[in-house]
Amino acid sequence: MISCRGLQKIFHQGKVEVPVLLGVDLDVAAGERVAIIGASGSGKSTLLHILGGLDDASRGEVIVQGQDLNRQDETARGLTRNRALGFVYQFHHLLPEFTALENVAMPLLIRREEKAAAYVAAGDMLKQVGVDHRAEHRPGELSGGERQRTALARALVTRPACVLADEPTGNLDRHTAETVFELMLDLNRRIGTSLVIVTHDPAIALRADRVLKLVDGRLQQQG
Repeated sequence: MISCRGLQKIFHQGKVEVPVLLGVDLDVAAGERVAIIGASGSGKSTLLHILGGLDDASRGEVIVQGQDLNRQDETARGLTRNRALGFVYQFHHLLPEFTALENVAMPLLIRREEKAAAYVAAGDMLKQVGVDHRAEHRPGELSGGERQRTALARALVTRPACVLADEPTGNLDRHTAETVFELMLDLNRRIGTSLVIVTHDPAIALRADRVLKLVDGRLQQQG
């Protein structure tokens, strides 16, 4: 579904090179759940951003459903992201001026789907994550858990092949975090979406099919 080979990322601070990724190889199968763990600053979020085409690698390739992101211009890369990928972050990144329903429908509208159909699909996804009763509320009127559920609905409304999640429960209390993660697992099973989850939470990592640790710029299999 998504893979990378020889992935390297080097940041530059003035004339100083700061290597973060030093040759990452990864294959994620359809429907697979992969957890990536590692120390703060080890490059986990950087890796996720490169896999999602939100950042460029210094070297190496990223293949999403057979498409090499490095060979695509920004327009084509944006289409690949919209068609194949969903993103969930620690902070929901919902647009504050729009309602929950409008936020969830946004990826479909960007895809130029018919507005009425986009809103029906968005409403159905909000129902699946249990916040359809808050559909007409803006993010500032929602609780932290409701905002994260709405962000999850937005990530899944396009039925992506893979969801890339960066500490998706890191900003939530334990009970709400478990509820949101259960929703992710349930939708993973029902929709067949792959999950790549960056997390510091061992309870979440242990429920993945595979746990990989990012150490010294490379991934190591755990367990």
